[in-house]
Amino acid sequence: MTGLRCHEWAKFGRITHLVRYALSLTLPLILSMGSAQSHDPSAWGGLFRSRDDGATWMSACRGQLLSGVTALAVSPVDPNHLLLGAETGLFRSRNGGRDWTIEAPSVVLGSVFAAAFAADGQRALISTGLGIFRGADEKGWQPAPAPQGAAPARAIVPSRVGGFYLAGATGLYRSDDRGASWSSGGNGFLEEPATALLAMRSMPETLYAVVQGQVWASTDGGQNWTRRGTGTPLTKIDALAEDLQRPALLWAASADRVFRSNNAGASWQPVGPPLPEPNTIVHGIAASEKAIVLTTDRGLYRRTDDNANWIPIIDNLPAHLEAGPLVRDPIDPATLYAGFSLIPYSELWRRAGERESALARVGAASLAGSAVLLVLIVFAAVAALRWLGRYYANNGPAARSTREIAIQGKKLR
Repeated sequence: MTGLRCHEWAKFGRITHLVRYALSLTLPLILSMGSAQSHDPSAWGGLFRSRDDGATWMSACRGQLLSGVTALAVSPVDPNHLLLGAETGLFRSRNGGRDWTIEAPSVVLGSVFAAAFAADGQRALISTGLGIFRGADEKGWQPAPAPQGAAPARAIVPSRVGGFYLAGATGLYRSDDRGASWSSGGNGFLEEPATALLAMRSMPETLYAVVQGQVWASTDGGQNWTRRGTGTPLTKIDALAEDLQRPALLWAASADRVFRSNNAGASWQPVGPPLPEPNTIVHGIAASEKAIVLTTDRGLYRRTDDNANWIPIIDNLPAHLEAGPLVRDPIDPATLYAGFSLIPYSELWRRAGERESALARVGAASLAGSAVLLVLIVFAAVAALRWLGRYYANNGPAARSTREIAIQGKKLR
């Protein structure tokens, strides 16, 4: 082998060594990025499911890195059919959360704050910060002609006649034709937005709403409303729920306590001790004969008849994040879904109310840092291309042929 060939092989060996060294440095990074695709409950929000009344939980959105879950709907006829509202859009699962597909990303933009299936389980209604949308399996998602100011909706619940009740940003609305037309909520109702809305499954025409922290009730499908619970220890109600296994019971959370009513909200009695941390905001209540589960801005709490204290549930859950939507499976009452968010829900609602765009969330420092990073990448790419150009100019086939001809010429002389 000539000296030139040996020199080329030596250079090739050094380059190969450098490549192996670079791969040894980047391989752990590549592997760590690959493992991050699975849900890390210690770092991200997302959807979690329990099949034992909230005692144990596991991720229900594996493969999806969701920073915040804002709404969830379970089909009343197929518990495996789910609609998930997230900060990044709308997702659908037909196998109980094992797989998810994004829905109409060009139509449904931004966070989805409320979602509900119709009574037949075929049609659905959702709300983003920009509008109300109705969907069907065969037609996809289309904007619904909801009243101005209805979005973002705090809650959407189905009615018995196949329509919906909607607690909007400016009031309560009703549709009897699957969202095609809307009317006002009814008489006696305050002209203020409702922060919670509940339709009793055992009595579909009976509705409960929370307005300005107080309970209001309607027994005629929202036509007329009266205030309930006057003179009770309730001050400002955070959340309201019915007991699916005991239809006569109502549950409410107020001032770090949980209350129960046996007479349609006319009177309330406290249940158990106060929550462990003062000034806790409760977002959801799921009560049964076995346990009471709460989603709060301090995580998820559970209380059983055997243990009178509120126990924070942290195993397999992002306990450091705020817990929001809490939904019970309508067919299997022991199955619960809970959503968590990296961003506080009050901040998400503020952004929706102010119609804040995604670009407005990015600060000047973030933009400057991204610009610097982009410039560095461009410079690195240009330098790499120049080095490769010089290397192949000096070591490519044409350069070697020219040198070999010159060497042969010298030998002939």
